[in-house]
Amino acid sequence: MQERDAREQAAKPPSILLEDLRLTLASAAGPVNILNGVSLTVARGEAVALLGPSGSGKSSLLMVAAGLETPTAGRVSVAGRVLSGLGEDALARFRREHVGIVFQSFHLIPTMTALENVAVPLELLGRSDAFARAEDALLHVGLQHRLEHYPGQLSGGEQQRVALARAIVHEPEVLFADEPTGNLDGATGTAIVDLLFSLRARVGATLFLVTHEEALAQRCDRTLRMKDGLIVADTLILPRIAGEGDHAQHGGGG
Repeated sequence: MQERDAREQAAKPPSILLEDLRLTLASAAGPVNILNGVSLTVARGEAVALLGPSGSGKSSLLMVAAGLETPTAGRVSVAGRVLSGLGEDALARFRREHVGIVFQSFHLIPTMTALENVAVPLELLGRSDAFARAEDALLHVGLQHRLEHYPGQLSGGEQQRVALARAIVHEPEVLFADEPTGNLDGATGTAIVDLLFSLRARVGATLFLVTHEEALAQRCDRTLRMKDGLIVADTLILPRIAGEGDHAQHGGGG
């Protein structure tokens, strides 16, 4: 049974496939190379952490992989769909149906309640059960008592939980998170991380996480390290076994 499941999983296309991605942006000083030929494969259901110094290209790689930024060259495939060449409307529709995104700065709509913020993605998809599903998502993040509160009435941790609920309410195949704990204190950040992984387990999503926190990265299946627009290390995290090391090399990337 396990062998059959493994074969079926292996036969599925990867959740994220990036091929020779390049991103060059204009600046007053001339063209700036942000991504310099990144190639990466992420399996379905895998949790990957992307680390690296400021300016290494981490957030830009996430933006390109999530279909929010168009690469200068290369090929992007997410959830079995090639994004290269899609127009803005098609990309927006794809993200609404298949992708969840959590940003460091929450990006909640200040004039909408928590319930309304979470329901937005489903309303855009024409779902008649948008508010019922939004309420259920907020219950899963422990905010059933905050449904009618506006973002300005919520703490930073509560706003991030609303953002998480909105990101997973449509049960995306891929969940992207860019420094999801960056604006939170240590205890709140830990709670958000626990919630992030429990939600990922519940909906079975692939997790692509940009972070600067080593402890958070060690909870993932793999860690990637970027430098100068390239992936310079790709490490597989193994389950903890008493008396043994915590991880082993998984080969290069980029």
